[in-house]
Amino acid sequence: MTTRPVAVIAYDGAELLDIACITTPFYLANHVVPTHDAYDVRVVSLDGGPVRTESGLTLHADGALQLLAGPVDTVVVSGGLGHLHAATLAPLLHHVRRLAADSRRVASVCTGTSVLAAAGLLDGRRATTHWRFAADLARRHPEVTVDPDPIFVRDGNVATAAGVTSALDLTLAFIEEDLGSRVARIVAQNLVTYLQRPGNQAQMSLFTAQVGAADEHGTVREAVGFITTHLDGDLSTGAVAAAVGVSPRHLGRLFRDHTGRPPAQFVRRARIEAAARLLESTTLPVATVAHRCGFRSAEALRQSFTSHYATSPTSYRTRFARAAAEGPAP
Repeated sequence: MTTRPVAVIAYDGAELLDIACITTPFYLANHVVPTHDAYDVRVVSLDGGPVRTESGLTLHADGALQLLAGPVDTVVVSGGLGHLHAATLAPLLHHVRRLAADSRRVASVCTGTSVLAAAGLLDGRRATTHWRFAADLARRHPEVTVDPDPIFVRDGNVATAAGVTSALDLTLAFIEEDLGSRVARIVAQNLVTYLQRPGNQAQMSLFTAQVGAADEHGTVREAVGFITTHLDGDLSTGAVAAAVGVSPRHLGRLFRDHTGRPPAQFVRRARIEAAARLLESTTLPVATVAHRCGFRSAEALRQSFTSHYATSPTSYRTRFARAAAEGPAP
């Protein structure tokens, strides 16, 4: 068994969960494989000093970033509210680039994407970050294609995770890639988490994401309620506007201001997410799921579903059924 060095880069203001969601799955994997040394995980900081995490706890590093010699198999930059300051530290960026040049994989968690972007490692790549910080990242780094929706994105050998618990999904994907699905499944079950949410799953359900936005404006709240309870009906912008007593133009403006998307886009995603829930929780035929969620046909559902989830409705259902059938790990 080859031992894979993993460097998790921390700094003042890093989020402790962003670090632990990387280190803990690798640690557990070491107790699943026979040799107990699949990964050699080290948390490093500039000069090797302790870091004051975002939550106020002090974390002692395993060593100095400057002294870490390559090649390192996997380099991960943690996130946290200290990311903007960290992205200005020339020595930190220099050593991130140095290690990345010889590493098999480079990754970031949450706002750690800012550090990778500042180091030039995301130029011309697609990346994600926590949805709260996506617009700012896109503004600061126009050379990066920022996608605020997925829980993680892999572009070549560079991966970016949306934040906090999405780091679990990314690390499980790494473990499955390295050691196989059985090891990853056992690790996931020990963590009492999914194995594993696909990277293209949205960071937040559209319905959950819009609760705050809807609460800010009564008409938006009423429109969202109408949409989510009439998915199989006429949900054209005109029909929704008539249901809540405003003009289509005014409804469009409200939705863009309070949800960040036009009504038609909101409706399309609402229908796709509802279809996903039915596929997971029922055995209804795909054609029936399509009808209940407002799609003209099973083929129309398949096209929209594949565009959003990068998999077909049938494959999506099969994956969830297989996960349920596997049951507890041996």
